[in-house]
Amino acid sequence: MSFLSGFKKGLNRAGTTIMQRTGAVDRTTDSEFEEEFERFKSLEKKSDKLTKQAKGYIDSLRGMTAAQLRMSQTIGQFYDDTIIMGPGGQEYKKVIEKLDEDAKTDMDKAFRTTVLEPLARFCSYFPQVNDAVKRRQKKLLDYDSHRSKVRKLVDKPSEDPQRLPRAEQEANMAREMYENLNTILIEDLPKFVELRVAYCDPIFEALVKSQLRFCQNSYEELEGLRHHFPPESEHADRRVDDVLQQMRELSICGNF
Repeated sequence: MSFLSGFKKGLNRAGTTIMQRTGAVDRTTDSEFEEEFERFKSLEKKSDKLTKQAKGYIDSLRGMTAAQLRMSQTIGQFYDDTIIMGPGGQEYKKVIEKLDEDAKTDMDKAFRTTVLEPLARFCSYFPQVNDAVKRRQKKLLDYDSHRSKVRKLVDKPSEDPQRLPRAEQEANMAREMYENLNTILIEDLPKFVELRVAYCDPIFEALVKSQLRFCQNSYEELEGLRHHFPPESEHADRRVDDVLQQMRELSICGNF
């Protein structure tokens, strides 16, 4: 198709759209297609949202482990070998460093491979389907335009007896091209929507397993620090209150 021919078709379709809005040209509707296309667009919206949220999750997780690392480095400066909790503070720093490294390597890589990349591949098909829908819309406009020309020739016959048969032939060809593409979409759109289950189930499973693995690993590593804390740690609030009271009794904390 030459540029001029394509440009002319584009103008004709734009004109048909305007005339349909004003009621000068009838608009062909297909409720079955509209219903299936609405389901498809709903799936597209949800899939795009899930992809963004999944990426936000792994980015937030990396931000959280990085914040933990910075906090552990600062806490490590409070503890040295001269105090009872010194070894605990240093070991805490090592544990957090390990968790951060695991998040950057194992967790991040596994999550991107089993969750983000499959979601991205799934979403990559939506533009292709939308392109097919756009082609259908163009063929529909062509058909409605030819149908309108036939109706006008029937209402007001031309002096050329060949114009009506020629217009009818062009309308039939336009209808056939539209209906072929419309049929394909009506048949394939629901199939595409249904395939989401078989495709997304493994992604959901991988998402849960990756979260579980990270949480279990974090729990086990941090649980190993328990022996550094006094047995009466359940009374930690009372011990903190006792220390705060001692601080308030200091002269420098009083009113001058």
